[in-house]
Amino acid sequence: MTDSPFDQIIDRRSNHAMKWVKYDESKLPMWVADADFRCPQPVLDRVQQQLDHGILGYHKPEMNTELYDAVIGWLARKHHWDIEPEWLVWVSGMVSSFHVACKAFCSPGDKVLVQTPNYPPMLGAAAMNRLKTMTVGTRLANNRWALDMDELAEKAADPKCKLFLFCNPMNPCGAVYTAEELAQIEEICLRHNVVLCSDEIHCDLILDEKARHIPAGTLPNIGEQAITLMAPSKTFNIAGLGSAFAVIRDPEIRKQFHRASLGILPWITVLGQSATVAAFTQCDDWLTEQIEYLRGNRDLLMTGINKLNGFVYTPGQATYLAWIDASGLGVNDVQQYMLDKGIAPSPGADFGNNKFTRLNFACPRSYIEQALDRLR
Repeated sequence: MTDSPFDQIIDRRSNHAMKWVKYDESKLPMWVADADFRCPQPVLDRVQQQLDHGILGYHKPEMNTELYDAVIGWLARKHHWDIEPEWLVWVSGMVSSFHVACKAFCSPGDKVLVQTPNYPPMLGAAAMNRLKTMTVGTRLANNRWALDMDELAEKAADPKCKLFLFCNPMNPCGAVYTAEELAQIEEICLRHNVVLCSDEIHCDLILDEKARHIPAGTLPNIGEQAITLMAPSKTFNIAGLGSAFAVIRDPEIRKQFHRASLGILPWITVLGQSATVAAFTQCDDWLTEQIEYLRGNRDLLMTGINKLNGFVYTPGQATYLAWIDASGLGVNDVQQYMLDKGIAPSPGADFGNNKFTRLNFACPRSYIEQALDRLR
């Protein structure tokens, strides 16, 4: 064990945390992408300051210049991306934004591209909006997951295809797409007039020191048209505050997206705004420590899992999610196998492959050790 603050065990079951109450107490929850780490102290202090004010009414983010400055500063420092304030559209989260994009750029009967495997809300967004889903596979090559570009080009050519819901870094595989790969995606989408909507919620959790995240909005040809979705929620463990944003450079696309969001997307709450400002201006050191801790968790999990018969774990370049091949177990129901061992991961079937399992390793290291002991 280390002396890291990330080792702290916090009782979340008594607080009714979804992650901890879905399964009974005999199961170690390692499923939903929700960290078991205490939020950075500056975030808690800023939220407490707002609570102490005593009024939690309507606070439009468009009136909060400090919020704009925080986001603009963060993107410049962390992603070398200089944006204009008017490019920002405030949203409550990624999932609702997928539905807004479907409504904004598609009509009933149109088709939406989604890469697989992928997390359930993205896979299900098209059907919920009376649209058809077209999936594009992901392949493991040279110990790295990569999008099947030939399949992407083939399916994007369908005249009914209007939108590509893209995830970078990818959930659950953890791939961070290279400039060369993004150039291919850019060219394919432009050639077939497909709107690129990029979920980049994990972009600040890059574990591979050689990888660099490239926002869709910075791409030289399609960047102006792209919808880049970002949030502090996974990075700083504040998903419950519903704070996120889209960066859309093109005025007409931004107008379409915003119009489709009316009556669907609520404002970012006043507490979400406060947390975002603190996270993006005061928590760089905390984030550095968290990433180092996650690397240690990943390495421990990788070493332990790959010593077990039936499992193969090829670590991704980003996120705190492990996409683990369990096909070697030879069982019909991988999820039930894991539950029988006392571990509650996310079922691979929910992501498009029932022979895999997804484990969340954003937790105290002792939980990783418990999980490995149970699997042994």
